[in-house]
Amino acid sequence: MNLTEGTTLLHNPRCSKCRIAVSMLEERGQEFRVREYLQDPLSRVELEQLHGLLGRPPMEWTRTGEPEWAETGLSDDASSEDVLEAIAAAPKLLQRPILISGGAATIGRPPERILALLEG
Repeated sequence: MNLTEGTTLLHNPRCSKCRIAVSMLEERGQEFRVREYLQDPLSRVELEQLHGLLGRPPMEWTRTGEPEWAETGLSDDASSEDVLEAIAAAPKLLQRPILISGGAATIGRPPERILALLEG
């Protein structure tokens, strides 16, 4: 999947913020794809692409409070490469929701940020 085509929401249906993001997009009448990243994890190449779209260090969009983070043995000063490898190995570490649209991406925390990207 090419992350730069169309509008895609990286989504975990068990996450309340993700469900809010879906509702907001639907209420707006926005066409978008949902990608359940835990069922269909991003490849290492897609994570690199997401890194460029977000324009932020991977540590800023990593869920470091998850047990999987502790299992990596990485610290807060880990390299971007190491963090991307960790997310590739344990997709649960990816922050959510993330909306990708128009050659950019944003983390939907708070969910209203996704609308700001679309209005951008």
